[in-house]
Amino acid sequence: MSKSTTAILRRDGGGQESQTYRLAIQVIQGRWFSLFASFLIMAGAGATYLFGIYSKDIKTTLAYDQTTLNLIGFFKDLGANIGVISGLIAEVTPTWCLLLIGAAVNFTGYFMMWLAVTHRIPEPRVWQMCMYMCIAANAQNFENTGVLVTTVRNFPENRGVVLGLLKGFTGLSGAIMAQIYLAVYGDDSKALILLIAWLPAAVSVVFVYTIREINGVKQSNENEIRVFYHFLIVSIVLALFIMAMTIAQKLVAFSPVAYAGSSSVICFLLFAPLFISIKQELEFLKKTNQESSRVSEVEIENLDHDDHEPSLNSNFKSERKLSFFENVFLKKPERGDDFSILQALLSTDMAILYVATFCGLGTSFTAVDNLGQIGESLGYPRKSISTIVSLLSIWNYFGRIFAGFVSEHLLIKFKFPRPLMMTLVLLLSCIGHLLIAFPFTGSVYIASIIIGFSFGAQLPLLFAIVSELFGLKHFSTLFNCAQLGSPVGSYVLNVRVTGPMYDREALKVLESSGLGRSAVKELVCIGKQCYRQSFMVLAGVCCFGALATLVLVARTREFYNGDIYSKFKEPKGVAKTQHL
Repeated sequence: MSKSTTAILRRDGGGQESQTYRLAIQVIQGRWFSLFASFLIMAGAGATYLFGIYSKDIKTTLAYDQTTLNLIGFFKDLGANIGVISGLIAEVTPTWCLLLIGAAVNFTGYFMMWLAVTHRIPEPRVWQMCMYMCIAANAQNFENTGVLVTTVRNFPENRGVVLGLLKGFTGLSGAIMAQIYLAVYGDDSKALILLIAWLPAAVSVVFVYTIREINGVKQSNENEIRVFYHFLIVSIVLALFIMAMTIAQKLVAFSPVAYAGSSSVICFLLFAPLFISIKQELEFLKKTNQESSRVSEVEIENLDHDDHEPSLNSNFKSERKLSFFENVFLKKPERGDDFSILQALLSTDMAILYVATFCGLGTSFTAVDNLGQIGESLGYPRKSISTIVSLLSIWNYFGRIFAGFVSEHLLIKFKFPRPLMMTLVLLLSCIGHLLIAFPFTGSVYIASIIIGFSFGAQLPLLFAIVSELFGLKHFSTLFNCAQLGSPVGSYVLNVRVTGPMYDREALKVLESSGLGRSAVKELVCIGKQCYRQSFMVLAGVCCFGALATLVLVARTREFYNGDIYSKFKEPKGVAKTQHL
């Protein structure tokens, strides 16, 4: 009797150890922990939004004029949006490979820039600084591709919400790293370049094997939405706290201890989603244990399937093989089905998205890259410029969250098409550009909020539209291709329009004061006229982009009136299997 009791106790003890082990494995390998790790990686993937803080150091240290600085800003935008390479690599390699490449590229680019700005290496030529910036910015494409594609495939029925959350953390990353650098390095903006070199790379390396596609895990859509709203609440608290700290730091002089305390709270809020993920995996494990104790339901396949298969095959073989031209241009899949890469890239819908990204993201990148000099031209002190950049980053987050959650809700409940949401966002961006063109006291703060919000909303909408119109099979390549219009727009609007107009106004100021270009080391423009004409042009271009998206609204009206997620829903009466 005692032996029997001992055996039972041993089995119970072993069962408890096994249960703990299974829970640990379930958490680490589960899709909710993968989502948490994705949040952390994306929270470090927005270093390009900090350009407005350290661009002054590049301009002053290396004696560049505004046109040259804008050229470097263009290569930042070029690197950040040329994601075709990462997309094609994602087609043939696992996610961990993308993240490792991204970490190496990120550290190399920013570390070389830091060495140049701190004069630890000989002063580089302009083309070398452009190359360093392009390499550094390109790293975020590997992080975006690895994280976004994997997570959307893990949660296909809530892709808008997932994209909004992930890109929301990217939008916050600028403000997060700004707070961390103030706590670690103080007000040394050159050290910020070093921070964004090693910190995002380290996060990617730590979580490199947790970001993966998990097949066969099914959960009710209602429960998923509930969990996503929990994540949303945490992220909103994080954003509000950062905004409160940003405003407080502008009004009160913070000590190093105060900076360290605020950064500690930010780090705690960043890890708060971990507890939600553990709770979800625990519930999942309990459910699977309950189901394993019941009799498994076996789905009996239709016996007539094999009988019909030969005839289907014979019918398929009897069809004439389509030529390349017919396959790409004439026999395209229906919207929502999986397009090939060429079918999508050469479609009219994608051409309209190119125009939208040229106008919308091109003008937004131009505004972001010039934000530091805009504040300087209007007489804002350096500390206020940092506040403006942080506000833009925070409202960039709110724009992404809004685009993800609100567009998903309106789409499901009212069949409100996402392209129409894009139209409204671009029209809002026009207002922000006009506030810079015709400034008044405090208008740059308002403009940074509007531009940040609209800028943030565009990317989740763009990625969701691409996944909905062209399918998920080649999503890794197509969403990177869809944003190719933005670096072109940035080059035309930033390098060819805004930079030369700024320098022209600065030269007018020099001529009126009786000085020549050779008499000053740095070409600086002070006054409301510095950005007036250029941002009037930006407002007009953005308005044209809004009109272009209305064409896409008309073309996709019938598609969005249907159930675009029908293929991802489980048929009723079919048993669901859950496994890692």
